[in-house]
Amino acid sequence: MAEAKKTICDKLRMVQQKLKAPKNQYNSFGKYRYRSCEDILEGVKPLLEEVGAAIVLTDCIEQVGDRFYIKATANFMDGNDFICNTAYARESDDKKGMDASQITGTASSYARKYALNGLLLIDDTKDADTDENHNEAVGRSRSEAAKKGQATKEQNAADSANQIISEKDLKV
Repeated sequence: MAEAKKTICDKLRMVQQKLKAPKNQYNSFGKYRYRSCEDILEGVKPLLEEVGAAIVLTDCIEQVGDRFYIKATANFMDGNDFICNTAYARESDDKKGMDASQITGTASSYARKYALNGLLLIDDTKDADTDENHNEAVGRSRSEAAKKGQATKEQNAADSANQIISEKDLKV
């Protein structure tokens, strides 16, 4: 009996389930681990071969008001059909030490990463640009300050406010 032909959704689901894209990069300034667009692509390539599909990434620049955004689209294709996901990243007004092309390049990489995250169901809840990571880092630095006896009234009040917000969020 012949095996049923897999649909594009079946193929994408298989890739999503099998993909391992560890956070192999380290930001020593922010002291956190992260994955880059290249890390995701490295992890997904063997799976694409396995299911007979490809991912094509495209960018375009869109202006909204006086700001420029990079729109990145990740297309999962099998030769017959495709599924896509889009993400946006804004170009920074100014990045010290970078020329205009580098600023656009960083926005492109960021948008592509998040287009891939959405397409491949990659959860980046602890990436550097999420509230969870920020709160974790702030909590860690406050804990370290408290251990050294340097906690201020403001820090203690902020910790209490964070606890109230967290408790409220849990009730929702």
